[in-house]
Amino acid sequence: MNNRLFIICARVAVVLALFVVVLGAYVRLSHAGLGCPDWPGCYGEMVVSGGIANTEHLYDRPFESGKAWKEMIHRYAAGILGLFIFAIAIMAWRQRNSLEIGPGLPALIAILVVFQALLGMWTVTLLLKPVIVLAHLLGGLTILSLLFWLNLKLRDPPLTIVTGHPSITPWALAAIVIVALQISLGGWTSANYAALICPDFPTCQSSWWPPMDFQDGFILWRGLGVDYEGGVLPAEGRTAIHMVHRIGAVITALVIGLLALWLILKKDLRVTGIILLLILTLQILLGISNVLLRLPLPVAVAHNGVAAVLLLTLVALLHQVLVPKSSGSLV
Repeated sequence: MNNRLFIICARVAVVLALFVVVLGAYVRLSHAGLGCPDWPGCYGEMVVSGGIANTEHLYDRPFESGKAWKEMIHRYAAGILGLFIFAIAIMAWRQRNSLEIGPGLPALIAILVVFQALLGMWTVTLLLKPVIVLAHLLGGLTILSLLFWLNLKLRDPPLTIVTGHPSITPWALAAIVIVALQISLGGWTSANYAALICPDFPTCQSSWWPPMDFQDGFILWRGLGVDYEGGVLPAEGRTAIHMVHRIGAVITALVIGLLALWLILKKDLRVTGIILLLILTLQILLGISNVLLRLPLPVAVAHNGVAAVLLLTLVALLHQVLVPKSSGSLV
């Protein structure tokens, strides 16, 4: 019964983690990241209410109820996820002799949640500093991926069987790295408000190589006290970021597309290959739509969500083809 509870909590946690990642994208893309200028409360309150108007004068930012609610709902959801993860870590330790996995992975995820909470605080207190926003995004995706891996290890029957394709393992790892880098570029584009700097496709500003400032576009730290809401970079810096993201998208599409076609040729990996190719195609269409439709919020959020699903699909592939050293726990 206890093992069953552990599995249920793990299942709920990974679904909730995906929801929190997508909700975080929604908050960021709807410009509500500073809807609450303090942390963990909102204008000194833990619940958005009419009483906030009495404390608004203490902050340098006017109160906007809609943005405040978006930010606080994201915090509530992240807090609930944290409770689930801590419960999973405690159960994994207490049931370490009966569970098929060790307590190491749940403990690591719990530690990452603490650091992720700090990044969430710094995102607000450092006024949406892009490197912190990006780190917060990557932290959320790391936690999501590890929770997904944990759930794959808990499958019955487990998928830690030798598929006869160990040669695919390094390519699956490389694909995960490439997608993570492309997600990082997307996060950097969003955090620097560079998504709309190129209003056309496949050209940018009616040019294949518009004026760009790569040095200015990729400065990670610009000091303290800068309010990054709305972006601070000049057009050339934002254009450089956007174009690098586009170039990265082409490289990612080629690598993942070729990998998917390779998998389709393998009888026992064909379904995974087809799913991977479909998700990649959807992600490309969403990316192009973001440019041509001027970044509509539903499409932009979907672009973030599908990126997370693409990453999880590659994690599942890695788990499927990874040859275990033994039939026991890998963690």
